[in-house]
Amino acid sequence: MLSEPLNIQNHIKGLRHKTKGDKVIWAAVFLLVVISLLVVYSATGSLAYKMYKGNTEVYLFKQTAFIAVGLCVIYFAHRVNYTIYAKVAKVLFLFSIPLLIYTLFFGVTLNEGSRWIRLPIVNMTMQTSDLAKLALFMFLARMLSRRQNHIKDFKKGFLPVIIPVAVTCLLIAPANLSTALLLGVSCMLLLFIGRVNGKHLLLVIGAALIPVSALILAAVIKHKSVDEDAVVKKEKSSKLTARVDTWISRVEGFVYGTKDDDLQSTYHVNQMKIAIANGGFLGMGPGNSTQRNFTPHPYSDSIYSTIIEEYGLVGGALIIFIYLVFLYRSIRLYKRCPYAFGAFLALGLSFTLVLQALTNMMVNVNLFPITGVTLPLVSMGGSSFLFTCLSIGIILSVARNVEQLEGKKERQENAAAQKANEEQEVDVEDAEEALVV
Repeated sequence: MLSEPLNIQNHIKGLRHKTKGDKVIWAAVFLLVVISLLVVYSATGSLAYKMYKGNTEVYLFKQTAFIAVGLCVIYFAHRVNYTIYAKVAKVLFLFSIPLLIYTLFFGVTLNEGSRWIRLPIVNMTMQTSDLAKLALFMFLARMLSRRQNHIKDFKKGFLPVIIPVAVTCLLIAPANLSTALLLGVSCMLLLFIGRVNGKHLLLVIGAALIPVSALILAAVIKHKSVDEDAVVKKEKSSKLTARVDTWISRVEGFVYGTKDDDLQSTYHVNQMKIAIANGGFLGMGPGNSTQRNFTPHPYSDSIYSTIIEEYGLVGGALIIFIYLVFLYRSIRLYKRCPYAFGAFLALGLSFTLVLQALTNMMVNVNLFPITGVTLPLVSMGGSSFLFTCLSIGIILSVARNVEQLEGKKERQENAAAQKANEEQEVDVEDAEEALVV
């Protein structure tokens, strides 16, 4: 009987020995996936009851499977030497561009946006922007690390890194503007840290503000327009402009929306506000959410409001704290990494994950217009969940290699110190023998 606990302890020790990287990031991952299991199970109870004739555990089992696969992805990705990603970065980026074009015109369309392609064998949809984001950060980290000597130059340093960012964002934007904007902001932060000329970055920000300002202006004009037919009427549009009316409506709802409005955008916001108000300071308790039956997508886009309703402001603050700790450890990793590629790669991936999380939470508390971004590692699983796990695995791969280098350096310093002590002891013994003589 005693052998079984010993075997379990040996397996745990063996797994701990093989699991390297930043232990705090590992802890943050495990905390988030545990929270995900609890909240997704609660948020999908009513949906599962309707869809699967009373079987409320269906989505819990699916989420458990996604988490199991995701943790395996993290584990195997963190065991790979991150320098391999530098070798495949260019090929992967060049592959992602035609994939985005194909998705834009021939992908699976939902809510007037073509964001997914259907994988033939597993019969599962994949959001190609997730692959494109990962490929872009690999490529940017590679370019920034190789062009530090010319990074201030417009032609040799700036254009080679900004063109890939612009192309990727422009291909993602027609179907998923929020993802394109978040990706652009993350890349700009990485380029700033990568010592790109500030004047060049300000030029890009100014250019990006033109369409954003036009979108806000269109929302203002639409709201003040007295011609209701012009507002309601929808003309047939192309794939590139199909979601423009949706963007304008969401900005309008964010700027002018009130609790009396019946618009879809304001309805979504109002239901999340009710959920947050119900939660109060300590929440209604796990599984006691009532707004999950009314809030659109309480298990993905609106999951943060579900967390606050069940676990209160304390639970919401804990989520923010976990993501900020994750970002802090990634910044610390950036400072410790001796090689530029690994440092830029880890920082870029952590930026996009944390910005996505903060945007999701700001949408839920009505500090940002409605978007379709999920809460990383917490929202119900899908291809986005697995790509998030892959990104975290790559960050942990950088951390593992940094630990190995630091461990090797420490061993060398200890060996040198020990050798010096031994030599000093020999000198003392020789001196004592001389005194005796």
